[in-house]
Amino acid sequence: MSLMVVGSSSHVGKSVTVAAICRCLVRRGMSVAPFKSQNMSLNSFVTDDGGEIGMAQAMQAWAARLSPTTDMNPVLLKPKGDCISQVVLFGHPYKDVPIAEYYRETPYLLTEAVAAFQRLEQEYGQVVVEGAGGAAEINLYDRDIANTLLAEKLTLPLILVADIERGGVFAQIYGTIQLLPERVRPLVKGIIINKFRGDPAIFVPGVKMIEELTGVPVLGVVPYFPLPLPSEDSLSIGDKTAREFPVRIAVIRLPHISNFTDFELLEQYAAVDYVSCGAALTRYDCIIIPGTKNTIDDLAAIRAQGTDRELQEARARNVPVIGICGGYQMLGKTLIDEGFESAAGIYEGLGLLDCVTRFASYSKNTTQVERNACPVPPILSSMGTVTGYEIHMGVTGEGTDREALCGDGRVSADGLVFGTYMHGLFLNPSAVNALLSYLYGKKRLPFIPIVQVDNDPYDTLATFFEQHVDMAAILALMKK
Repeated sequence: MSLMVVGSSSHVGKSVTVAAICRCLVRRGMSVAPFKSQNMSLNSFVTDDGGEIGMAQAMQAWAARLSPTTDMNPVLLKPKGDCISQVVLFGHPYKDVPIAEYYRETPYLLTEAVAAFQRLEQEYGQVVVEGAGGAAEINLYDRDIANTLLAEKLTLPLILVADIERGGVFAQIYGTIQLLPERVRPLVKGIIINKFRGDPAIFVPGVKMIEELTGVPVLGVVPYFPLPLPSEDSLSIGDKTAREFPVRIAVIRLPHISNFTDFELLEQYAAVDYVSCGAALTRYDCIIIPGTKNTIDDLAAIRAQGTDRELQEARARNVPVIGICGGYQMLGKTLIDEGFESAAGIYEGLGLLDCVTRFASYSKNTTQVERNACPVPPILSSMGTVTGYEIHMGVTGEGTDREALCGDGRVSADGLVFGTYMHGLFLNPSAVNALLSYLYGKKRLPFIPIVQVDNDPYDTLATFFEQHVDMAAILALMKK
């Protein structure tokens, strides 16, 4: 039997709850797969066969000790602005649609999603399904393929997750259950209260009140517990607090920033700030322009807010400037769009690299890659072999600058400016060591290189989860 985890709102901990349940089941010798019919996120991952899915479902697949597949997230929405999203269906671009037009697609997309769930259940036996956002969005009930419509189709037992840290947890839980359609409400079989801080004994009467009000058992009260798991979407940026380190790195928080999970290893060894366009960059030792869903629009935002001047001044101070994917495209001299990435036109880049990017097709390059960093000092020459993945429209070429990685990217003559299409570059310890060794060395400070440690955070998550949640009750639900 399978199970569905829904939430009282976005960012309550559904994704981590699904991952925890998956690993708990795997540790009991059970086969299980994660599933989310529809995800909206600019943090994505590339599967072995070149499909694009939400990062959260990739994370859940790793928790289940599986390779991520597109059936685990058949519909991925990537917001582009102006109420338009790119629809990625089974890992590949389907179309760009305004939200009103998207809702006309939901009957077809629901059918495809249910078929994907059935394939997973047939292959793995158990599936842990994640809903999206809040389950009680009453204005969306007739087209909510991630919550109510899916729950009606699958008729799985539901666990409702609520976030006590936000306050109003009683209203969250009671209101969500009461607002669910009558045909869905009886499916709610358990409640998990997440992100609790303080003495849990104080909340024991609250648990009893919730159970009396709703008639649904509380399966656990989970304390706040940070774990180094990939962030799901832009809401997670607000949770980030730069640690105290002598080296400071600015990641430009572009309006359409994507795949900022690229820097989560760096965050453990340097003070990484996500800096809005227009902020001063004078106090940073390195600046990174990350990936974006809208390269042309975010390049315009950089210019409008004066960040282009800040970058030029940083370059004059010999501060390393690094571009990832869309950030790499911006670093070049020219971007030529034939109407596929944004409005057709020729756009001036930041000019920190001598290369040209052309958007001449709606298709994407989505692939996992392994590359050797080119022997260009002072940073790339120390990286060696690195692995990651590419998700991008456009092709970059021309110009006189050398490759940064074999077959990819460009690097300036002095090696202090480089760009690459590789997401996950700085999840490689060798890449982090190469960058931070240089930055610490400039300050005449020692840096102890990171040693690759095979530490599985999902076992830690599962152990912690079982200390605070009645896993036996969850197993019982799955057997009914």
